[in-house]
Amino acid sequence: MTAVPITIVVPVRDEGPRITAFLEAHRWAAECIVVDNGSSDDTASRAEAAGARVIRYPTGTIADARNAGADAATHEWILALDCDEVADPALAEEITAILAAPSASAFRIRRRNIYLGREQRRGQWGNDWVVRLYRKPQQYAVRKVHEYLETTGAVGSLQATLHHTPYRDLSHHVAKMDRYARWGAEELYSAGRRASVADLTLRPLWRFVKAYLITGHCLDGRFGLVTSLLGAQTAFLKYAHLWALERERANGGNA
Repeated sequence: MTAVPITIVVPVRDEGPRITAFLEAHRWAAECIVVDNGSSDDTASRAEAAGARVIRYPTGTIADARNAGADAATHEWILALDCDEVADPALAEEITAILAAPSASAFRIRRRNIYLGREQRRGQWGNDWVVRLYRKPQQYAVRKVHEYLETTGAVGSLQATLHHTPYRDLSHHVAKMDRYARWGAEELYSAGRRASVADLTLRPLWRFVKAYLITGHCLDGRFGLVTSLLGAQTAFLKYAHLWALERERANGGNA
């Protein structure tokens, strides 16, 4: 197959164990840029050995890293991926057809989310669309969490999907929950928000009720119960971190 004339940009940090497999799965792209966002392992050297261009960007957010990679790209069209995502083989063919006569300046792709070996088909993760294929010079809004592409034109939708395995195991999930909750709390604090009793109680409760009852995770047995409770815990952790930040600032930086 002729290489698809796009640049895949993937920000990474300590992804040595899986960066080679990621690059092997996406050799259909004409260029792949790995943006090393401060790894302490051999991610960069493994990526270079696998044929990727490596940019070292040790500071800044994931959005900063995505933008730095896109700025260095040879091609006009960018496919923004994470190391825990794999594009369906059909995606290469669809992108080739799209680039021949693009109908939009960016395209959303549906992610199939795999958790503990099982695809999540219900709830937010069962209907997960992300805008990842886009034409330069569009860029990502710089945020600590939940970065998004600031589009400047029409956004289309692709049929092919991305396979997304965000967590290696339960321990990895819990660690990421805490990290992302802390980042989210820092954004809220910077925006002037403070944690109320309702934030610490009703928000986690609503998150559980919505996931477990309204979106139907109750039909998934213990799997649905566990994932719904973990979602509620994420909501609680974010506002608990926000409360802790208030305490630290009130005590001059000492909790």
